[in-house]
Amino acid sequence: MTKSYSEITPLIKNLAEKSKSNNRITREMYIENNVKKGLRDNNGNGVITGLTEISTIISKEKNEAGDTIPCPGRLYYRGINIKDLANGFLKEGRFGFEETVYILLFSELPNEEQLREFNELLANYRTLPTSFVRDMILKAPGKDMMNILSRCVLALYPYDDNPDDISLENVLRQSLQLISMFPLLAVYGYHSYRHYHLNKTLHIRNPKREFSTAENLLRILRKNGEFSDLEARVLDLALVLHAEHGGGNNSSFTTHVVTSSGTDTYSSVAAALGSLKGPRHGGANIKVAMMFDNIMKNVNIKDKSALKDYLVKILDKEAFDKSGLIYGMGHAVYSISDPRADMLKICAKDLSREKNCLEEFELYETVAALATEIIAEKRKIYKGVSPNVDFYSGLVYRLLNLPYELFTPIFAISRIAGWSAHRIEEIENAGKIIRPAYIGVKPERDYVPIEKR
Repeated sequence: MTKSYSEITPLIKNLAEKSKSNNRITREMYIENNVKKGLRDNNGNGVITGLTEISTIISKEKNEAGDTIPCPGRLYYRGINIKDLANGFLKEGRFGFEETVYILLFSELPNEEQLREFNELLANYRTLPTSFVRDMILKAPGKDMMNILSRCVLALYPYDDNPDDISLENVLRQSLQLISMFPLLAVYGYHSYRHYHLNKTLHIRNPKREFSTAENLLRILRKNGEFSDLEARVLDLALVLHAEHGGGNNSSFTTHVVTSSGTDTYSSVAAALGSLKGPRHGGANIKVAMMFDNIMKNVNIKDKSALKDYLVKILDKEAFDKSGLIYGMGHAVYSISDPRADMLKICAKDLSREKNCLEEFELYETVAALATEIIAEKRKIYKGVSPNVDFYSGLVYRLLNLPYELFTPIFAISRIAGWSAHRIEEIENAGKIIRPAYIGVKPERDYVPIEKR
């Protein structure tokens, strides 16, 4: 008989119940022991665990009376406001992701010659080892692109002659290679999935040296390899906006924790990918897209009253996935506005106009306005609730006709830049393994010999 590795037997069910009943740590225990659950205080603010020069998030400021109040969100990469950064390369008609990677890694704005040399370096690394696509991607097709991406990253370890060398030069070399390879790993993994699991035609297209990351991503993804200039520039901006977001987000913190153990780059990046895969972190934009699919299927979107009623049902766990969440609304740090969402909203409108989908964009705007009001009223959140970056990135990716399976991997294609910067920062500045303390709350008890149990 063939073994089923996914079967849950009656014994497993019984053991799961036993585990469940013996792992109960209550909210009161956290309060009694003054422990910040999830590294958050009672107001949901993150507990300070480190310092970073890579990025800064501003969501609050002091007023004239000295009180700390919410303010429109601002995000800085190495001290540069991302709105200024984006407006700079957009005004000059350039792609910005590669420049953003340079800024995050080296804390400098490159001049024309430095940027040209850097783009050449990334182009040189934008290739996979001989037979890697055949042996590691096509011969072991999977259904989850983040799993494929993690597997491929770990599989690159034996192709590296110095995988465990954590000198700055070697880690930087590994980081630049992974940044360049990520689009290939993700998209080729998707093509493998389509071919072997969906019985679609397989096409593997090589990237072009002269193309940007965004252009190459669209080129190798699409069957005809074609895309409009606006499509490439909107995707490029999305990559810029997702490249980094402070050291406190789950995957970047994971990078710091794992790096502090002295492990290799491939293990560190695989751990970060495992974090990003989670729906509480990187998978939210998929949920946004699915939620809007559900809304358009069940509601007359031109009836604002019916739309509001349905959003209330979603919040009351009576509709969509019954989680009680209106996905894409609210953020752990931002309250009045998420600067990334503000910029993506403008691009989403331009793209929806090009695609003849303005009605869908207007639906997003309406839901954002209604959800802000409904959440504040029903959840008693008065600090402010606004759309986050996932709200409009979900729409942008839909308008770009990107498959849902690649939504989170595209986040990873961007965020590998930030992870690389955080890994280098941890190696250069920390020197100690990150080891938080846990308080044991299980009462002491005697060991009982097996014959007396």
